[in-house]
Amino acid sequence: MASNGQAIIEIDRKRMAATVAKDFDALNQLISDELIYTHSSARMDTKASLIGNIQSGSTVYTAMTPSEVVAQDLGDAVVLTGVCAISVMSGGKPNSFKVRFIDVYAKRPSGWQMVTWQSTRLND
Repeated sequence: MASNGQAIIEIDRKRMAATVAKDFDALNQLISDELIYTHSSARMDTKASLIGNIQSGSTVYTAMTPSEVVAQDLGDAVVLTGVCAISVMSGGKPNSFKVRFIDVYAKRPSGWQMVTWQSTRLND
């Protein structure tokens, strides 16, 4: 049942690229309305607050580069684990770091959507 795994890895790369590009149409399509997004700082966002912070410019992602990504295909859900190098401007201050993440996508009538993100900051 591993047929969805690689496709979801590619969809998640598109979501990360859309985040950096501020492609709000793509983000609204790829992110579930029920999103629970837990940052490496333990701050939590919903879909509305995550996209809202990007739209307002309070959080500006300048790079998101995933690596070591592995997919677990569970049928109507796919769990991704991996590492992501993130560069962000938050509160006007630049910050670059790596995280280890768990990212969950669920199959919806409109397509696959991210429902959960949880990340832990890695030591530099």
